[in-house]
Amino acid sequence: MPGDEIEVPKELREFMLEEAEETFLGQKNGANKQFRYGNLHIREYNDKFLVHNDKIDPRKDPIGHLVYDAPEVLIGLACAIFGGSQIAKKVMNKDSKKFTVTSGLFSSIISGYMGYLVTKKIKNYLE
Repeated sequence: MPGDEIEVPKELREFMLEEAEETFLGQKNGANKQFRYGNLHIREYNDKFLVHNDKIDPRKDPIGHLVYDAPEVLIGLACAIFGGSQIAKKVMNKDSKKFTVTSGLFSSIISGYMGYLVTKKIKNYLE
């Protein structure tokens, strides 16, 4: 949620809630560390903190968080599964099994990433 993030420069004040927990959940976006405190998502960089509020805490409801806060991840996964399976089916009729696995994996990665990017752009545009 780029438009909803608040930047807190470290030089202004060292900012961190004592109760905030370091987490791997969420997109790091180049941050050194990231923390969660309820629905608050805090990313720590060398010179600043970026803070935003998620609708749903992923530690309590991971699926709800994906649906409401990160739908691009779900759509990317769906595109990866659908795209990869469709390409694999088409290639399987013509070539060897090894080529099918490779092409299926490659097409899954491309399809998933494209679905993710398009959804992320739409989401950012609507915000």
